[in-house]
Amino acid sequence: MELIQTNRCFDGEQRIYQIASHALNGTTKVAVYLPPQALQGHKCAAVFYLAGLTCTEETFVIKAHAQRLAAQLGLILIAPDTSPRGDNVAQAESWDLGQGAGFYLNATQQPWAEHYQMESYIVDELYPLIVQEFPILQNALGIFGHSMGGHGALTLAWKYPEKFKSVSAFAPICAPSDCPWGHKAFSNYLGSDQAEWAKHDATQLVLTLGQKFAEVLIDQGLNDQFYSQLQPEKYQQACNKVGQKLTLRLHAGYDHGYYFIQSFMDDHLQFHALQLQK
Repeated sequence: MELIQTNRCFDGEQRIYQIASHALNGTTKVAVYLPPQALQGHKCAAVFYLAGLTCTEETFVIKAHAQRLAAQLGLILIAPDTSPRGDNVAQAESWDLGQGAGFYLNATQQPWAEHYQMESYIVDELYPLIVQEFPILQNALGIFGHSMGGHGALTLAWKYPEKFKSVSAFAPICAPSDCPWGHKAFSNYLGSDQAEWAKHDATQLVLTLGQKFAEVLIDQGLNDQFYSQLQPEKYQQACNKVGQKLTLRLHAGYDHGYYFIQSFMDDHLQFHALQLQK
């Protein structure tokens, strides 16, 4: 990990690192917030944040306003980029496919497969690197995200419950197999076999794998311009069917953006801090 930027923030440090990634076949960036407790050498709980379409590793850092409470709670925050980047990395003409739209899965189709291995990058490469490089409490890592990143958080948590002890999401894509965003991404990255799609669908994973966590927290704005793509009701039905406790909070007047995320960020950080202490 090459440190390329650091800024003092609430007595902690907001850092940006560059990583030479084998999984992504190129370099990538990740933001890491170290609270003052970590700088003092104390072991801390940590949470991965996966951002949404068009975002980078800086979006959460700048827009979510998470550092203040993370400093008080002693939480390390890790925010990777949303896709591989570079002139030699496949790109699409549309904003919801290609660079900025990695969907946190391993692509099997060309031209995407050469670089778009986001699942392997996060779980097999970045995760152990973070554990190795920073003072993280054993078995005290959580994951959350927004929109496409909410999809990523829910799916990776269910596939790797031994790695993630807590999970939450803001306006996640809950059933990508049944919405235009998911159809576009999955057909391009994974091909036409919908059985493969189901392996990356949060609702289908709950139905297949069953209850995995003490509780899941999801916040969703009712004025969300993408609500029809997100389908939280399907996820709630799946959780109810398998006995997975889900707190799904619907908020009148809130849209899909970061003002919504700012409004409920403290709740999510406190949720993870509580879950990771157990």
